[in-house]
Amino acid sequence: MIFIVVKFPVKPEYAESWTEHVAAFTDATRAEPGNLWFTWSRSVEDPNEYVLVEAFQDDAAEAHVNSDHFRAGLESMRPLLRHTPQIVSTTIEGQTGWSEMGELQI
Repeated sequence: MIFIVVKFPVKPEYAESWTEHVAAFTDATRAEPGNLWFTWSRSVEDPNEYVLVEAFQDDAAEAHVNSDHFRAGLESMRPLLRHTPQIVSTTIEGQTGWSEMGELQI
């Protein structure tokens, strides 16, 4: 599985409407074959920062970054951002989804 986390530093004037601006990109990505999840969260420490947690089957990420909606999504985000987003992208061998947290069993 390819696991990706991206921090998006949104300009303050777009912070309240960010999810509306990225809705088409979000919907198109979630509909891609091989997309495992694509989830936005808002930082509790910085209300102008959104965090994207996404995952793809190993063979699906290349199609994602080469898609028309990926290119269009980046271009639509560019003017809404304060600076370049930060990313962590890694492959997790043998993982296909979320696991339960062993240290906090309910």
